[in-house]
Amino acid sequence: MSASVCEWFDVPLMCHEAEREVAETGETASPMPDSMTNRLLESAMAGDGHPVAETLRGGDTVAGFEVVETPGNAEGHISLWREADGTLILGDVLSNIDLFTGQYGLTELPRRFTVDPVQSVESARAVADLEPDLVCFGHGPPLDDGEVFQEFVASLG
Repeated sequence: MSASVCEWFDVPLMCHEAEREVAETGETASPMPDSMTNRLLESAMAGDGHPVAETLRGGDTVAGFEVVETPGNAEGHISLWREADGTLILGDVLSNIDLFTGQYGLTELPRRFTVDPVQSVESARAVADLEPDLVCFGHGPPLDDGEVFQEFVASLG
């Protein structure tokens, strides 16, 4: 899927070093738990590989956002933070929609889709400490109430 997006918008592909091989090859040698559901999802979503123009790590800057390493969902998962206006692009650390029911609301991603659920919660806590005002998710609508986000993260086990 990254190849199509990069080609359509004529933008470079950037990712964490831990995701480089998968991004460039399109191979889905995922460390996620092996299940029929995960195999089907990976084969449907992976798409063609695309050359990575730049690898990112915590502290790097992309278009005015600071890269924050947030592993858990994937080893090289990153989020993007812009302190100036309190915007956090969270990706797949958490979700703002239940992937099974379609109901909106904060939730952890199902364990079957998360490489390390404990580390994912640690990553959520780290970004909640940034006190974001607007949180954008990989799944579900944006949340413009940072206090609700922080309270949810504080409730995680």
